[in-house]
Amino acid sequence: MHFYLYKYYKPCLSNQLKHQTLREPAYPQLSKDGDFIVGGIFPFHRTWEFTDMSYTVKPSPLKCTSVDFRTFQFSQSLIFAIEEINNSSSLLPGVSLGYKIYDTCTSTAMGVRMAMALVNGNENSTLNEQCTKTAQVQAIIGETQSPVSMAIAKSVGPFSIPLVSIYAFLSILLLNCLSDKSKYPSFLRTIPSDYYQSRALAEMVKQFGWTWVGAIRRDDDYGNGGMATFTDAAEQLGVCLEYSLPFLKTYSQEKMLRIIQQIKSSTSRVIVVFVTYWDLEILLHVFNEHNITGYQWVGSEGWISDSTVARLDKHKILQGAIGVAIPKTTVSGLKEFILDINPLKSAGSAIFTEFWEALFKCKHTVVNHVENTTMCTGKEKLSEMENEFTDMTLMPIFNNVYKGVYAVAHTLHGLLACIYGKVLCSFKCCNIHIILFCQFAEHLKRVRFETKDGEEVYFDKNGDPVAKYEIINWQTIEDQHEFVTVGLYDSSFPAHNRLLIEMASITWARNANQVPVSVCSESCPPGTRKAVQKGKPVCCFDCIPCAEGEISNMTDSIKCEQCYQDYWSNQHRNECVKKETEFLSFEETMGILLTAVSIIGTFITIIIAIIFFRHKNTPIVKANNSELSFLLLLSLALCFLCSLTFIGRPSEWSCVLRHTAFGITFVLCISCVLGKTIVVLMAFRATLPGSNVMKWFGAPQQRLSVLAFTLIQVLICVLWLTTSPPFPFKNLKHYKEKIILECQLGSAIGFWAVLGYIGLLALLCFILAFLARKLPDKFNEAKFITFSMLIFCAVWITFIPAYVSSPGKFTVAVEIFAILASSFGLLFCIFLPKCYIIILKPEMNTKKQIMSKVPGGSF
Repeated sequence: MHFYLYKYYKPCLSNQLKHQTLREPAYPQLSKDGDFIVGGIFPFHRTWEFTDMSYTVKPSPLKCTSVDFRTFQFSQSLIFAIEEINNSSSLLPGVSLGYKIYDTCTSTAMGVRMAMALVNGNENSTLNEQCTKTAQVQAIIGETQSPVSMAIAKSVGPFSIPLVSIYAFLSILLLNCLSDKSKYPSFLRTIPSDYYQSRALAEMVKQFGWTWVGAIRRDDDYGNGGMATFTDAAEQLGVCLEYSLPFLKTYSQEKMLRIIQQIKSSTSRVIVVFVTYWDLEILLHVFNEHNITGYQWVGSEGWISDSTVARLDKHKILQGAIGVAIPKTTVSGLKEFILDINPLKSAGSAIFTEFWEALFKCKHTVVNHVENTTMCTGKEKLSEMENEFTDMTLMPIFNNVYKGVYAVAHTLHGLLACIYGKVLCSFKCCNIHIILFCQFAEHLKRVRFETKDGEEVYFDKNGDPVAKYEIINWQTIEDQHEFVTVGLYDSSFPAHNRLLIEMASITWARNANQVPVSVCSESCPPGTRKAVQKGKPVCCFDCIPCAEGEISNMTDSIKCEQCYQDYWSNQHRNECVKKETEFLSFEETMGILLTAVSIIGTFITIIIAIIFFRHKNTPIVKANNSELSFLLLLSLALCFLCSLTFIGRPSEWSCVLRHTAFGITFVLCISCVLGKTIVVLMAFRATLPGSNVMKWFGAPQQRLSVLAFTLIQVLICVLWLTTSPPFPFKNLKHYKEKIILECQLGSAIGFWAVLGYIGLLALLCFILAFLARKLPDKFNEAKFITFSMLIFCAVWITFIPAYVSSPGKFTVAVEIFAILASSFGLLFCIFLPKCYIIILKPEMNTKKQIMSKVPGGSF
């Protein structure tokens, strides 16, 4: 199938390139004709020289020096791919690809000039000839350096000529980023953006626990941009840079010494190096001269897998270095093609002659018969050499060249097949009038194919391939550095699974088996938090113990977490434990004692009631109003028992019961005492001539008064429980480390109204009993009532400040004590004297003795 009609579509670019050549034409270093031309731009030389900088005459062309053997490997990879495509019967059948490969000498200006030469295709034009031809290339493969690639991409971008870079890393974070399609619309690359390389390095540093590292970067877009991305990623991961030193091979001795001094004075033991391999060759010499050893080196892709650097490191300065590199790969037949190079095949090529002379240190022609000069015979054998050119460790980069050429070929194949309709096109075709050259760049961005070795090739929306790296570790085997793969990084995986490292396979600096330590401050253990030291990076911190009630359960916690309300921090401040709950329980000593006293009081009350019941017909029982006495004994028994409701875990029913039962039973008790006091007063009034007082306060009136007084308290309690009843409550304020379970009063007014009413009745009873204390009775009960009321009032007056000031369960204990003490006071003062007479002095328990009067009184 012949696609010769493509010439009819060449005018689409013809009006874009009109200018006149104003300087010497540029010629390719290596070239071959073809139906379609693939351009190549590589730095065949590492540097250049100016011959005249006086600005008084026209400058001479740059004099390129120092041949780079690796560039020859790149160019041979390009030629290999084109030859393979031309020999293919399935890809571009009947169409031949040619190539034009230019030298940039690592110069940005030279790179732009060579790019324009490829675009114009006018290396043979004269000064007065207009440049009206269409571009001679469909795409340009190269350059290896990002700054040069940026300049070339800007130059050829307006003409929609794609630049496929094989070794330009610049990331999307740079101002002039190569992934930015608004600035570099036709730039693509077969090597991943260094955005992912820098992130992989940062994640690797973090995984090894290095939070305090130094850095050396190449002082250009590659080094500064890569280090900027690394710094941003490292900061997100909690890694700090102690220093970041710029470096260029042109630096003075003074600047070199500053770098050495900074490294020696630093405390970090890990150094991240973002430079190229030829930079590191210079740095190795400087490090060896100043004895910079024992550091853990972390390398970028620019040098970590470079065999020349490994050979130059004779003092094992970089032993144990670790970094990221493009995954190892092979291209069938490429190694043999490169090593099969022959000067006879490239006769007439000046760059090839220069390369051969540099490779074998010989000369094709001897000028002035210089002594000790070896003549090149053309029969030199590469198999007998071992240098950069014969070293195939950069096969992944050769593969990038190979994939770039094949991407161009597959795009051409698809477009031409689409135009002629011979093959089903994978792209969106409009019609036969699609102009090939105007559409090429857009279709190249969407190309997708597999190489003969099964590798899938495609570009993302930024013109970048999927970022995949191997983690390379420098290990010394038989006194030689070997590159050992110890892990992988794949940007297509989820963030937490991108980096995989076999820690056991790594050899560290000084041939150690343990991961080196490089931190500004030691890790803060659980129970503490990090506090950044003033004026220092966040990686330099002090460890501050967590406050009470706060914990940190992880290493290097930046803050302490507050425990939930029901929890408190343990002694080590690394765990929240459930707070101890405090309430007066039946199991503790105080609860047991109070329960025992309450039961004893109830038991004594029952015994007294039994004694009174058995002697209910005796004068002393009948004389003291037996009905009120039994009711008083019942209320006292209830008072003793109601104290038990204050013991135990507070609940809704116990909180309601304890206060209402206490209030009602005590009012019943005081009402009975008050009734007995009134009976005493009325009894003596009744003995006066003409007095009929007792008919107004007989047994029915006494029962009614007790009932009335008690109902008032019941009404107060009902109002209290209706409006705002007591409820169980967790008191978290009094003690921070424990919870006090208590009964909240609900309405304080209700509580103090209950107590106030009890106090009012007790005060009234005390006053009446006090008035009746000197009545002329041989057995005057008013005296005992007065004394019991005195005890009752004293207890409850003392109770108020003690109740308010007692903490936790002691508040309940004070209330129980007040109930028991006042109950025992009433029981003993009123009933103990009677029991004494009934049991021990039965002779006094007669009507005659009871009715007898003291002098001056009558009953």
